[in-house]
Amino acid sequence: MPPRLNIPPVTRIVLGVLVLQSLSSIVIRGARTNIVIEWLTLVPQLSLFYPWTFLTTTLVEENLTSLAIAGVTLFNGGRYLERAWSSKEFAKFLVVAALVPNLLCFLLLITMFTVTRSEDWTLTTINGTIPLQISFLVAFSQLVPAHTVTLFRGVLSLRVPRFPLIYVGLVTAANLTPWISDASLPLTIFGFLTSWTYLRFYKTVFPDLDASQPASMRGDASETFAFSEFFPAPVKPLVAALSDQIFNMLVAVRLCTPFSEADISAAQGNNFHQRSAPGGVRAEAERRRALALKVLDQRLHAATGSPATRGPSMPPTQPSGQAVQTHTQPNVQAAMTSEPGTMLGETHYNPDHDGGDKEGS
Repeated sequence: MPPRLNIPPVTRIVLGVLVLQSLSSIVIRGARTNIVIEWLTLVPQLSLFYPWTFLTTTLVEENLTSLAIAGVTLFNGGRYLERAWSSKEFAKFLVVAALVPNLLCFLLLITMFTVTRSEDWTLTTINGTIPLQISFLVAFSQLVPAHTVTLFRGVLSLRVPRFPLIYVGLVTAANLTPWISDASLPLTIFGFLTSWTYLRFYKTVFPDLDASQPASMRGDASETFAFSEFFPAPVKPLVAALSDQIFNMLVAVRLCTPFSEADISAAQGNNFHQRSAPGGVRAEAERRRALALKVLDQRLHAATGSPATRGPSMPPTQPSGQAVQTHTQPNVQAAMTSEPGTMLGETHYNPDHDGGDKEGS
């Protein structure tokens, strides 16, 4: 019996729409690159009477190569995020990550036409899954901020929050070639900012099963998801100062609401998880059971691993509370991120990267 692909419903629908629309676009256009499908893709000058294109254009790729890349991205990233957040929250995230960047890019092209009076700007096609791809990278940066991805058998190791900025750099370089549309770079930047803003301030998160917290709260006030965390250590202070000034301006005009003390304490205490789908309680119980077994196994190894270093009459030393807490934290991350390991490659938990290694604990 062939293996069955277990694809969550929203991811399955999105993949189906992507394949159907992209193949339709490729067949209609054929070998002619000057054909514009204004009822399927977003073209500022031609698509004003087709408002649905602000959404459908995200799931249209113009060639088989980009279609394959988009399919792999949506298949792996969609499966993980939908299971971590629930189908409803994942669908809301997709709508925001697709609609807002397309709208902002549309307004940017209209502005460029107003300034330059060149119709090339309004005839630029806005399409592709680029906003979703970088939005997935931002979401992974929130879910596994302390993990690193090892590439080329250990030659290169990168923290997960570094990937959105690397993706922006790759799109910037590709934008200098005729391979991608001129709208790709604005879509990448707007997708980056939109997804981070939504996850930082607006997405609903749910408390831990044992936490005496409200039923839900919005946003992620943790320091590991601050905007400056996406940048290398030398420029972090500058980015943090600039982003704080912009945030204070948005608060002054009431476009953003500052986090409360309860939000900050909940984020620092890691009392909130991303799982909220039906059956999430059972999944959480399984996660904790697996964590308890790993902790027990490590304690047994610690007690029996090096008998030569102990005296014959000394009982095995029990680990202190602080040691247990420090020792089990990697297992919490490993248990919560066991599934994306095959997607991201080899990952490791390493909480302190930019500030240097800490001596002892």
